[in-house]
Amino acid sequence: MSYATRTSVKTHRQVENSQYRKTTLENGVRVVSESIPHVRSVSIGIWANVGSRDEGPTQNGISHFLEHMVFKGTKNRNVREIAQSLESLGGYLNAFTTKEQTCFYARVLDTNIGEAMDVLTDIVLHATFDKKEMEREKQVVIEELKNAEDDPEDIIHDYFERSIFPDHSLGYPIIGTEENVRRFRQDDLRSHIARHYQSDRIVVSAAGNVDHDSLVRLTRKYFHRVRKSSGDHLRIAGPVRSGKGDTVEYRRPINQAHICLGTLAYSIGHPDRYTLMLTNALLGEGMSSRLYQTIREKHGMAYTVYSFVNLLSDTGVFGAYLGTDRKNIQNAIGLVYKELDRLKRRPVPLAELNRTKSQIKGTLMLGLENMSGRMIRLGSAELYVERYVSLDTILSWVDAVTPEDILRVANDVFDEKRFSSVIIRPA
Repeated sequence: MSYATRTSVKTHRQVENSQYRKTTLENGVRVVSESIPHVRSVSIGIWANVGSRDEGPTQNGISHFLEHMVFKGTKNRNVREIAQSLESLGGYLNAFTTKEQTCFYARVLDTNIGEAMDVLTDIVLHATFDKKEMEREKQVVIEELKNAEDDPEDIIHDYFERSIFPDHSLGYPIIGTEENVRRFRQDDLRSHIARHYQSDRIVVSAAGNVDHDSLVRLTRKYFHRVRKSSGDHLRIAGPVRSGKGDTVEYRRPINQAHICLGTLAYSIGHPDRYTLMLTNALLGEGMSSRLYQTIREKHGMAYTVYSFVNLLSDTGVFGAYLGTDRKNIQNAIGLVYKELDRLKRRPVPLAELNRTKSQIKGTLMLGLENMSGRMIRLGSAELYVERYVSLDTILSWVDAVTPEDILRVANDVFDEKRFSSVIIRPA
């Protein structure tokens, strides 16, 4: 039995009207959409609730490799036909893999939504995983992996996650390892699809000039034979608090030292998540942030410096990154901890907090101008919390954060003894 819900959604300044709807099909596939009649495009995504955290040590990288392989041929289209299918209509086709989700998406004119769904469902449901194409694509992924290894600012985040989650699959790199990629076979990909691409773990999301009822009919047409999972797949819970932090060092033939440090933080459903996001923004997002002004502008110790927050379903990560000269490593780390300590000891001035709130609210509202961004927000929210949260509600949560909230969260998260550090030193 299916159901539908309707919610009227307006932006903070009521500059547009959109309508959110959700329908769950008989077999459990969820369809969520946000209709915005004044645009001419539609962004559509097919989501599977599976990512690198759902892989074992010898299977690490298979979600990402499968994301590559579905574009290499189906029962109905070859590689060239897949590439031309939507480009010939002025649209595009792409995919991405995260720690917890995989998404295949397209953006097309509203008149081509049927073609987009036909192509997307074809690559998700009917990929052939041709052996010759697999061997070619293995080389492509291995080159992608080597490219990441050659970029210290990129690869240090994989090393950092491995340090934060040393005994958990959340510490695995999304791309996997060269050894694993080389040994993947057709049966591995088919088993991965059979286990994880079940109807109750699939979400179809769309944003733009889309008719929800038509989208539901298309989804039912293509997914009606997909069955529910047996219920035997349970994720191993992620850690919610770091133990004693460690420092790990690597040597590379480079000229600049790269540093990443941080600790476990909050999950995406935590009541203090927006307080943490505000704390992160005033600390290390943009040129006006405290880390940028102190480490780059005042002391000239880094060209790139920022902090970040990754919110996951049952845990999360706070971290900071900077690149500096080898002789400034300890001084730069000391400055980061000094700024963290300052947030723990003194409430943030209201003027600075309000400026940071405006920054976050502006970023959220500007993101609404992008249909793919809206589609990603819809699909990800459905997989994470199974509900839609309007922009007005999010902005009210941001507005409600006080200096005392930031002081409390800073003292809860910024425990230096629990921080792990990764340093890539020049050889």
